[in-house]
Amino acid sequence: MKVAERFGSGHRVLVTGGAGFVPSHLVDVLIARGCTVVALDNFVTGSKENVAHLLDRPTFTLVEADISDGLPTHHPALAERFDAILHMASPASPTDFAHLPVEILRVGSVGTLHLLERAAADGARFLMASTSEAYGDPKEHPQRETYWGNVNPIGVRSVYDEAKRFSEAATMAYHRYRGLDAAIVRIFNTYGPRMRPDDGRAIPTFISQALRGEPITVHGTGNQTRSICFVEDLVRGILLLLDSTETGPVNCGTEHELSMRQLAELIVSLSGSSSKVTYVTRSSDDPEMRRPDLTLARELLGYEPTVAPEDGLRRTIEHFRARLG
Repeated sequence: MKVAERFGSGHRVLVTGGAGFVPSHLVDVLIARGCTVVALDNFVTGSKENVAHLLDRPTFTLVEADISDGLPTHHPALAERFDAILHMASPASPTDFAHLPVEILRVGSVGTLHLLERAAADGARFLMASTSEAYGDPKEHPQRETYWGNVNPIGVRSVYDEAKRFSEAATMAYHRYRGLDAAIVRIFNTYGPRMRPDDGRAIPTFISQALRGEPITVHGTGNQTRSICFVEDLVRGILLLLDSTETGPVNCGTEHELSMRQLAELIVSLSGSSSKVTYVTRSSDDPEMRRPDLTLARELLGYEPTVAPEDGLRRTIEHFRARLG
């Protein structure tokens, strides 16, 4: 299966959360394709540093705004029609769930509705960035897109889980009843350069601790698993879905499943650290296992992740080493 490039030179693309970790990498590839890209971000978790290298490009515009309040009507870059809208905005780490719960709920509800209305008005392709968190603490392994999930609707993670599930429902409503050209990607655990060192997720936490020679704090017994995906693989999968005519949802990630203990030990080894692994209390509703079934992505998009965990982690460690000094 080969998906032809659908968005490139001459196309205008809006990326919300465009200064964030994953979205900024997407912006890079879209710019390289020849797209004119408008990145919108309120910088609650995004960073101008992630897109600083693009600021002098005539095909790139950075707009500071909160999509939860709607698209700013006064900005000329937002006045013209978009060919595609990628809704990537949302705080996405466990730390964010505790400190930004209302912001997460708003961007995943009214923010999504604002963008769906704009996509419908423009006749744009709309891509919704959903999450493996839609499956909650899954009782199916690996997780297929047909699985409805096991989510605690009032738990500490629910602000993110349910906001994304609402976004999926809204996207499908506009697709079914308004004829919107829409797609949903369910993103599994992704890592790479431009992650925030303090965002609370396992990989940046473990790397930061290892480089500082601090104990590696693994939650619970460390037997819980995640499948980790290097950001380049994820971006390729997202753009394959964007270019296609598929609606999804489609899982995107890798099948490189590691326990948290194995992940911590691998990072210590790759970084040359003397840090020791320690165990701390496990957070509430922390999923026991997480691995995507990639059958749909392979069959519909020709997607295949290529970056091995050791290679991706080495590149990420070197990024953090340079950043932390």
